[in-house]
Amino acid sequence: MSELLEDLKYRGIIYQMTDEEEIKELLDNEQVSIYCGADPTADSLHIGHLVPFLTLRRFQDYGHRPVVLIGGGTGMIGDPSFKAEERQLLTEEQIDRNVEGIKEQMGRVFNFEDENSAVLVNNKDWLKEISLISFLRDYGKHVGLNYMLAKDAIQSRLETGISYTEFTYTILQAIDFGHLNKHYDVKMQIGGSDQWGNIISGLDLMRRMYGENDAQGMTIPLITKADGKKFGKTESGNIWLDPEKTSPYEFYQFWLNQSDADVIKFIKLFTFLEREEIEALEKSVEEEPHLRKAQKTLAEETTRFLHGEEALEEAKRITDALFHGDIKSLTSAEVKNAFKDVPTANFDGDDENLVNVLVETKISPSRRQAREDITNGAIYLNGERQQDVGHVITEEDKLDGEFTVIRRGKKKYHMVTYSK
Repeated sequence: MSELLEDLKYRGIIYQMTDEEEIKELLDNEQVSIYCGADPTADSLHIGHLVPFLTLRRFQDYGHRPVVLIGGGTGMIGDPSFKAEERQLLTEEQIDRNVEGIKEQMGRVFNFEDENSAVLVNNKDWLKEISLISFLRDYGKHVGLNYMLAKDAIQSRLETGISYTEFTYTILQAIDFGHLNKHYDVKMQIGGSDQWGNIISGLDLMRRMYGENDAQGMTIPLITKADGKKFGKTESGNIWLDPEKTSPYEFYQFWLNQSDADVIKFIKLFTFLEREEIEALEKSVEEEPHLRKAQKTLAEETTRFLHGEEALEEAKRITDALFHGDIKSLTSAEVKNAFKDVPTANFDGDDENLVNVLVETKISPSRRQAREDITNGAIYLNGERQQDVGHVITEEDKLDGEFTVIRRGKKKYHMVTYSK
């Protein structure tokens, strides 16, 4: 198991460990049940949540048992860890819907069928059974106020304010660790670096309530980009795991567009490639960066892992068609998928002369500019250049009889729909 820890270190996954030697001994001597959790604040996780769960999957690949916790109970409270302000409380119905969405995604990350199959749990199942009196007497009695106030996650909120509800969150997560230790023999928790305080609270509460034990904790560093920008977001927002929120094509494109400065780091964190393969890609980035082999590999590996081979092939097909301007080779569904974030305008006039369409939909600012754009070869209909100022939009120009993708210049795409 020292091989596992060495691999995690090589990938830059380990940030803090409670006791490295004891963790090594624990992993060497038994199949360990290890847990990682996430609160269902939305009906999908995004890629910012992924690394702790991918790390848990790495433990599974080495023969250990993952216990995946979805916080249907803690999600009703809200984790204050390093948040600038109080979270908006969700309704119980919203949280239950979110739990179901996340359960489906966990089925793509973990193996639930082998000898060391993953276990999926919802902390609402046990937290809802604890009465207020039991919470205060059985658990609260073991947690000192000074201890709580000394935590960075709490201290950072004292000036701006924190409710008693969020103040108690760390106790609830500590209860989770104790419950999983007693009922599922969980001996280790992993999480992001912002969860260190909650992990330590769980270990401390277990020792106070049940005596000394061999449970351990490990955290993963905050994922950052070389340019200092926040990882996991684009101008359109989060990169979600739900294909309805972020299509496999968009997911693929996100990884394909990573910089040379970040790509090897992300391959280490987000893929299961062996060290030899990673080193070969690192050499390619240094010696032949124009080929972008590392970016293509990163995009393929992550998309295949989370969305499957068929979705990956579709994402690659769309990418290739757009690169070569061959939009007509795509299905209308694929075109809508590829261009769902481009400006959309509706044309409801009678005269579908191309100049009129460009001006009415504000693709070109004036009739004069529209004519110049056309004659200069700057206008493309569904990937094909159109230089006839007298061209009238025909049914052949309308994909599925509904819309036309118009490109002005090199990169400015618009989708035009028709009322008539």
